[in-house]
Amino acid sequence: MPIHELKEQIARLPEQPGVYLYFNADGDTIYVGKARALRDRVRNYLGAYGGDPKTDALLDEVVRLDVIVTDSVVEALALENNLIKQRTPKYNILLRDDKNYPYLQLTMNEAFPRVLVARRVERDGSFYAGPFLPAHFARKTMSLTHRLFGIRSCNEVITGKRGRPCLEYDIKRCIAPCVDTLCSQEEYGRAVNLTQLFLEGRNDELVKTLRTRMLAAAEGERFEEAAQMRDALRTVQTLHDRQQKMATAELGHRDVFGLKLGPAGAVIQVFQVRSGRVVERIELGTEEAIAGGFSSGGLGDGEVLAAAIQQFYEVRGAPPEIHVPAEPDEREALEAWLSERVNRRVRISVPQRGEKRGFVDLANRNAALAYQTRFNQTKAAQYDALETLQHVLSLPALPRRIECFDISTIQGSETVASMVVCEDGRMRRAEYRKYRIRGDSGVGIRGSKTRPLIPKAEYRVPNPESRVQDDFAAMHEVVLRRYRKILEQGGPFPDLVVIDGGKGQLSAAYAALEELGLANLVAVGIAKKEELLYTRDREDAIALAPADPALLLIQRIRDEAHRFAVTFHRRARAIRDLRSELDHVPGVGARRRKTLLTTFGSLAGVRRATREELAAVVGPKIADAVLAFFASRP
Repeated sequence: MPIHELKEQIARLPEQPGVYLYFNADGDTIYVGKARALRDRVRNYLGAYGGDPKTDALLDEVVRLDVIVTDSVVEALALENNLIKQRTPKYNILLRDDKNYPYLQLTMNEAFPRVLVARRVERDGSFYAGPFLPAHFARKTMSLTHRLFGIRSCNEVITGKRGRPCLEYDIKRCIAPCVDTLCSQEEYGRAVNLTQLFLEGRNDELVKTLRTRMLAAAEGERFEEAAQMRDALRTVQTLHDRQQKMATAELGHRDVFGLKLGPAGAVIQVFQVRSGRVVERIELGTEEAIAGGFSSGGLGDGEVLAAAIQQFYEVRGAPPEIHVPAEPDEREALEAWLSERVNRRVRISVPQRGEKRGFVDLANRNAALAYQTRFNQTKAAQYDALETLQHVLSLPALPRRIECFDISTIQGSETVASMVVCEDGRMRRAEYRKYRIRGDSGVGIRGSKTRPLIPKAEYRVPNPESRVQDDFAAMHEVVLRRYRKILEQGGPFPDLVVIDGGKGQLSAAYAALEELGLANLVAVGIAKKEELLYTRDREDAIALAPADPALLLIQRIRDEAHRFAVTFHRRARAIRDLRSELDHVPGVGARRRKTLLTTFGSLAGVRRATREELAAVVGPKIADAVLAFFASRP
C-alpha cells in the first residue's frame, strides 16, 4: 500500500489551509485536492482503502506527496482550480462543457471588440454567450449584432486613420470605427456595451438604454443615429415578445443547477436566469465513472457540485444567487471565492420549497434526460433498475455486482450448478463458474437460531452417507464452495446474491453463508411462475410490477444462470451416456473400447467372447484383463 509509505510525511504536515498533490512513479500529478487543515485531510486517506475500486487505484499509485500552504481556504480553492486546469490529473473530476454547440465571443481584450463564433470557452478576457442550440442560431445572433449595433466583422487593425469606410458601413452593418471622423472609440465602446447586454439577455436594460439614446439623438437633431436606435429598439422588442422562455418575476438574476450522477459519469445542467427569464441552458458533463469516490465517505453530490461551480465560474461571472439541489462541499469558501471575483456578494443556497425548489427540480429532470441521451438509454435504464433494487431491498449501497446461482438436475442425476456475474447491469461472462455437485457437504438447511427462514417441515436434512440429490443441499454446497474460494482470494464480494428458487433455496444459501461468517451478505430468492422475490427479513414475498426494470434485470440474470446451468447439464449427460463399462478395464482406452464394440457388436457380445476371440483383437494380455473384469462382476 504505497500511501502508507508516506505516513511519516503526512504526520509532519501543517494544520493550515492549502493544496495537496499526489504524484505517481512517472512524476505525473494524478490528484489535486484542497483542505482547511492539510494534515487532517491527507491523513483521512490512510483509512480510505476498500471504499471503492477507484479510491484503491489512486492510493496504490501514489508514490509522492507535495503540499502548498495558503493563507485561507479561499486561496486554496482558487489554487486548486488553477492546478486542475493546468495539469488535468486523471483522478480529479473534470467537467466539460457541451462543446457540440457553439458560443459567441465578444473580444473584450481588443481595443475595438468583435463578435466571433467560438467552439470553447477560454479565460482570455473575452465575454462568452451560449452555447446556442441549434448551432445556426449563433450565426444568426452574430448577424443581428452587426445589424443592430454596428459591431465590426473585419480582421483589420483599427487605427481610425482609414481614408474611407468599407461596404459594411454603406449597408448599415458597421459603424466604421476604422474612420475616427465617423465613429470614435468611445462611441464604439457604447455599441459594445449594448451588444453585451443583448448577448446576456438583459433585454429590459437594453430597451431602456436604446430608448434613452434614441430620444437624446432626436433632441440633438442626429436623426440618422436616432433612426438606427429606433430600428434596433423595434427589433429587440419583437424578439422579446416572441421569446418562448420560462419566466417569473421573483427569480431575478440567478443560476439554477441540476445534477444527475450515475455509474457512467455525471451531467450538470445550468439554467441561467436573467430578469426572471431563462436565457441560456448550459450542460457540463464528465464521462468518468464517479459513483463512489476518493474519500472514505465516497463521492457524493456535494463534491461534484463544488467541482462544477468552480469550473463553471472560472470563465464566467457569477450572479447574486446560485441555486443547487444539494449542499456543495466548502460552500462558504466557494461563496467567498465567487464574491471576490465579481466584487459583490454571491449566495449559494439549496431551495426547499416553493417556486425556487420547483425550478431546481426542473433542472434535475433535464439533467436526468441529458444523462440518458449522453450515456445511452440502455445504460441509464440499467442504473435506474439498480437504484430500484437498492430501495426495494433496503440495501446499504447500489447493487453494482450481482451474483446468481442456479441448479440443474433430472431426478438427482448428474446434478450441476451455475454461477453468473452481472456488474453495472452487464453480464461478465469471463467470471461465470460451473460446478458438479459432489453431495458431500452433509449439511442440513437451517436458518439462524434466532430466526428460522422456513418451517422444518419444508426442508429435509440430507443423509451424509449418500449422494445428495435435492436442490436445497445442492444450493448449500455450491454457495459454500463459491464463497469459501472468495474468502481465500480476498474478494470481490457481491453487493447482492440472487438465488433461483423460493424460501427453501434461500435458506440453504444463508446457511452456507453463516458457516463462512458471511451472513452480512444480502441474498434474495426469485420463484418461477409467480416471479416473487423472497428475502430473509420479510415474511411476505415482494411483488414487483411485470414491467418494473428491477424485476426485468433480476429475471435476465436468473435466465442467464439457468441457460448456463442447463447447457452444462446437457453436456454432463452426454458424456455420461458415452461412457461404457469397458472404461473401467485396466489397459482399455477409447481406441481399444471402440475396436471391441465394433468387432463384437455390443457390450454383451464382448462379455460372451472367448479368450481366443478377444486375444485376436486386443492381444492376450488385454484379453485376460477383460475376462477378469467381467468375472468379478455379477
